[in-house]
Amino acid sequence: MTAPIDRRLLLKTGAFGLGALSLPGGAMAAMQAALTKGFSHGVASGEPSQNSILLWTRFVSDLAETRLKAEISETATFRKIVAGAEAVATPDRDYTAKTILRGLKPGRAYYYRFVAPDGSLSDTGRPRPLPQGPTERFRMAVFSCSNIGFGWFNAYAHAAAADDADCVLHLGDYLYEYQAGNYPNAAQVLPGRVVEPVTEIVALADYRQRHAQYCRDSDLRRLRQLFPIIAGWDDHESANDSWEGGAQNHQPATEGPWSVRKAAAMRAYREWMPVSERDWASYEIGDLATLFRLETRLSARAEPFNLGRLLSGKTAPDEVEAALSAFREGTWRDTARVMIGADQQAWLDAGLRTSRRSGKVWQVLVQQVLMGSLRTPLAVADWAGPDLPDFVRARIASGVAASRAGLPMNMDAWDGYPAARSRIFAAAQAADANLISLAGDTHNAWAFDLAEGGRPVGVEFGGQSVTSPGYESSFPRVAPDRITKALRETNPGLVFADTSRRGYMKVELTRTAARCEYRFVGNVRQKDPALAGTRTLVTLPGRRRLAET
Repeated sequence: MTAPIDRRLLLKTGAFGLGALSLPGGAMAAMQAALTKGFSHGVASGEPSQNSILLWTRFVSDLAETRLKAEISETATFRKIVAGAEAVATPDRDYTAKTILRGLKPGRAYYYRFVAPDGSLSDTGRPRPLPQGPTERFRMAVFSCSNIGFGWFNAYAHAAAADDADCVLHLGDYLYEYQAGNYPNAAQVLPGRVVEPVTEIVALADYRQRHAQYCRDSDLRRLRQLFPIIAGWDDHESANDSWEGGAQNHQPATEGPWSVRKAAAMRAYREWMPVSERDWASYEIGDLATLFRLETRLSARAEPFNLGRLLSGKTAPDEVEAALSAFREGTWRDTARVMIGADQQAWLDAGLRTSRRSGKVWQVLVQQVLMGSLRTPLAVADWAGPDLPDFVRARIASGVAASRAGLPMNMDAWDGYPAARSRIFAAAQAADANLISLAGDTHNAWAFDLAEGGRPVGVEFGGQSVTSPGYESSFPRVAPDRITKALRETNPGLVFADTSRRGYMKVELTRTAARCEYRFVGNVRQKDPALAGTRTLVTLPGRRRLAET
């Protein structure tokens, strides 16, 4: 029986100039099958271990299932196949296919490809299992926040061309859920980068189509081809400021139950990304480090606080001050509020202890949102120009009021869950961990010294976005160095910030140091992967503080 057609699912497919239906399940898949056959979106690898790796591809056909053969070789010619596996592409999984190759040699560079029953070949990828035993160096290219409408993925292009990473970490906001004309608006969108579908993505077919569009981008496709990926979602893979029970821009009355939308978003993500079904996982980097991929968004997170809602209707200064003071001393500090939940917390606590007891130097959190604390500089009250939208001016005003009350600016980050953050910091201190937090989400580059109870915990490298605009977009008439100076003066733990440039981080771990090189690309409105600058910070084992190089 054909599913009923909802009006909001009727859209125009710009790539073909045709009317198309974004239908649930098989109807949308059938339309895609009619348009593109064979290996349609390249290859990808992920979830590496010492002896195995997950391989991904997509193969569209008219069949109910297509059995693909994955081949792996030590040379690009594939004259000698050293391992293989089978993967199945079906319409039920949007024609995506995954398999796990086992029996590989730790740290060894390989080549892989998929072979279809008709003999056609996929792109050739390069999986690399993780190292085992003595390990002197491990390099990671770290990305977040890639909004296709705002510009070209020059950061992906540079990382692929530089070819100096052992794996890619994607910290979330791999794609965005908004409709055309909303972030970016019609004036901001780069020609040729209009989202598909043009509606906000809500149903499974919507999420699948948006993933398919992103994966057609040549720079992203190349990055997925060349490096194994460790990835986790943030909010925009589902909906803005999402949490366990809802999201800021999910409207149940018109968009259905949040549980249905969340399940659709998670399913499409796991279909299109080279990831497992595990919400969180750890990865052992020889005797050098343990990476802990956290899930901070959909499985347990309590609803983020909303300062605007808290201050709604309060205009007198004493009313605002009283409301913020009560909030600061009350619900903000509530120990029952969670970001990752008890099960994940217990897993992380045990993992930190085990990693240090086994002699590993670094314990790295691969997660989504800033752990370092940020308050709004009071000076921003004088920076807001008359042409700013009302919602931005209101956000600035509430941020300044919160800062005066000793509260942070971003309640959707760990700053909104201080008790949950303290639990992780205390666990790291108890384990004697050399903690490194990697974070995305904010679109800007940050580096923090992290502390708990007056004692150092570790450091944080917060990455700038691939394309999404950052802090500078609210203050276009203020020089970036002036913004940075005010932020550092307001926030003692902030060691470095860049609020005006896009790019990615290259993080290198050795036995004697951990280095983060912030790599800044030029204007993302032009397709040019050349770097416009870099900045490097370093921390040493046992030091748990940052220094510049």
